[in-house]
Amino acid sequence: MPKWLKIVLKVVAGIILLFVLLSVGLLIYINTNKGKVLTLITSTLNKNLDGKLTIGDMETTFFKGFPGISVTLKNVLIKDKRWPEHRHTLLDAKDFDVSINTASLLRGTIRISNIDISNAAIDLYKDSTGYSNTSVFKKKKQQQPKTEQSDDGGSSAEFGKFTLKKVSFAVNNQKNNKLFQFYINQLAGKMNYPDTGWRADLQLNVLTKSLAFNTLKGTFLKDKTIAGQMIAGYNEDNGKINVTSKNLTIGQDPFQINASFITAKKETEFKILVIANEITWRNASALLAENIRITLDKFNLTKPIKINAKIAGSFGGGDPLLHVTGNIRNNTLSIPGGKIDSCSFDAEFNNHAAANKGYDDENSTIRLFRFSGRYNHLPFVIDTGSIINLKKPIATGNFQAKFPLANLNYTFGDVAKFTRGTANVKLRYKADVVNYRLNKPVIAGLISFKDADAVYLPRNLAFKNTSLSLNFIKDDLILNNIRLQSGHSVVTMEGRVNNFLNLYYNAPEKILLTWNIKSPELRLNEFLGFLAARRRVKASAAPRGNSGNVVDQLSNVLDKGNAEMHMEVAKVYYRKFLATDVKADLITTSDGVILKNVGVKHAGGSLQLNGRVTQGDALNRFALNTTVLNVNIREFFQSFSNFGLSTPTYENLKGFLSAKTSITGGVTDKGDLVPRSINGTVNVSLRNGALLNYEPLIKVGKFAFPFRDLKNIEIPKLDAHFDVRGEKIFIRPMQFSSSVLNADIAGVYALTKGTDIALDIPLRNPKKDEDITDKEELQKRRFKGIVLHLAARDDESGKIKIGWNKDHK
Repeated sequence: MPKWLKIVLKVVAGIILLFVLLSVGLLIYINTNKGKVLTLITSTLNKNLDGKLTIGDMETTFFKGFPGISVTLKNVLIKDKRWPEHRHTLLDAKDFDVSINTASLLRGTIRISNIDISNAAIDLYKDSTGYSNTSVFKKKKQQQPKTEQSDDGGSSAEFGKFTLKKVSFAVNNQKNNKLFQFYINQLAGKMNYPDTGWRADLQLNVLTKSLAFNTLKGTFLKDKTIAGQMIAGYNEDNGKINVTSKNLTIGQDPFQINASFITAKKETEFKILVIANEITWRNASALLAENIRITLDKFNLTKPIKINAKIAGSFGGGDPLLHVTGNIRNNTLSIPGGKIDSCSFDAEFNNHAAANKGYDDENSTIRLFRFSGRYNHLPFVIDTGSIINLKKPIATGNFQAKFPLANLNYTFGDVAKFTRGTANVKLRYKADVVNYRLNKPVIAGLISFKDADAVYLPRNLAFKNTSLSLNFIKDDLILNNIRLQSGHSVVTMEGRVNNFLNLYYNAPEKILLTWNIKSPELRLNEFLGFLAARRRVKASAAPRGNSGNVVDQLSNVLDKGNAEMHMEVAKVYYRKFLATDVKADLITTSDGVILKNVGVKHAGGSLQLNGRVTQGDALNRFALNTTVLNVNIREFFQSFSNFGLSTPTYENLKGFLSAKTSITGGVTDKGDLVPRSINGTVNVSLRNGALLNYEPLIKVGKFAFPFRDLKNIEIPKLDAHFDVRGEKIFIRPMQFSSSVLNADIAGVYALTKGTDIALDIPLRNPKKDEDITDKEELQKRRFKGIVLHLAARDDESGKIKIGWNKDHK
């Protein structure tokens, strides 16, 4: 071994031996002067305290803190001077191990190289007046020049490594309703002191008991464990502490955290940035305060999402600023009442929508960007959607959708069934949010159907090749470009509903849809569904009264709403009935149809009609006032199925009829007159008429006029008045004049039993008076000669028999 190396080793060994001897000496000194050293430690630490620090006992060990001296302090208490009033102890540590730098101790100062605290409680308390027990720490005096010494010749203690185990830590701010509580399973750190302040490397495992920025609204991170590495640094120049995380988990989810705390101000301000690249909705919701969590738990996403959160505020101020963004891709969103599949969007929550209005629910917004998904098989896009004022939430947005109409069957299954066609929807909506659902949405924009084949289920009406456009403009609904085809019937329509959006939810019975309808051909038998009572939805699905849900209310509106139709139709067919140049005003109501100013050309003449059809569960009732002008009576009776009469029929009639009627009656769902249901009055005027092969008169002729031709009775003029009462027709006294016979007729004609008609028939042949034109003379000769007084009555079997009228006087 070289000589110089031997010398170096001897010097090093001597230094080490000297250091060991010094340390042993110090240990002996401390143990023999325990009270003095304990006093030195206490007095040094008390220099920066405006209260009292007490240490119950002290033990020293050599090897535990070598090369320094390890001191174990027992029952360390720090209390502020007002502790007797509030009873919150700032520090209560059962075991407080301190490793003291030997060299600094020899200089009369203390440099604590290591601190181990276990079985302790730290309670930072502020009462309702703003007083805090942290006032035990004196405010730092302005730093003196390095050439100067403090009056007592000492300095503050510095810390190196520290460890906390089984320590409860609380920040209890009763003035501002804040409570932060943690249970530190383990917190290990190392302190460095660069020129600008200090730096700490921390390894922690902490259970969060409360992170309540406002105790009235609940706590964040309730019972969640935070574990991982944190790096903190303090800058004396600006009083700012910066904290970053590494491999940090909250609960079981990895997080990234960047935080800053500004301590130079009166109340420490903070800003915390939190990033979770992959976290489930329920786990994210569980981290939030109860007032937020209750709302979020009404929803769910099946796949993990990415979220970024910013929390900023003051430990002494009110609620913090909260700004959260999220990215959702190809997910399934569960909402109250359904699910949205294939869901992608970006979301933002902000509790300070308007500056200078605080951080509360009323100033909070939720915004959704580029929202796409499928609800109940309906694909849609919301480019921007918002929910503002979470205390009384209002939702707004732009809604777009394009899809096959058959997809609507899942939503409107009780109203319509579509088999073909496409829908295009572009709407702007605004709605209250009640129980987490849109309530009474107000919309503006366009809904269009094209090439639709559908069945309107409540009326069992089938349509094909149908198109329509619904334009929502302010409060009104404009309907245009409408084409309906049912069978051979083709209808084009333009319509409008004034004040639609207000009445839709609140008073659907006041809705009046005004239609202008044109058609080249209309076959009424293809619309008989309007005669049937409207089919109701299932009792379990039917809304009770008016509903704020747009889908549920649709059935209610269709049931209660009214329509006013102004029609112009070139041809109208109904069974054997054909009308041309039809013009009509119709009003559909919840219980039927009102007909106004109906005018048609038919059978060479014209008809005018006013009335009403009222729907019932078993029978549809009608009340009609009609005017018939110069129609071919044969065609007229044939078109209307002989008006329910068994005799005479259209085959027995000839001539041109004019009439005025005011009748009521019944009609079936298939459009047939209900037998014996008609009541009212009928005034008839027949010109150039004839009664052909009318069996009752032929029977009379066989009895009274065997030599006259009663198979073709010409009737130049006939005016008659009838009162119809169900199965009986009351014939007011009338004079029947014809080419075969004259008669005065009055009585009752029954469709079943009860016929009793008085016939006063002169035997004089009217042919003898054909050349007489004087009306008075004709009237004198009418009953000249023999007059038969007959009665037509039915027997027990219902057959009509002709006999002498014994009641004639």
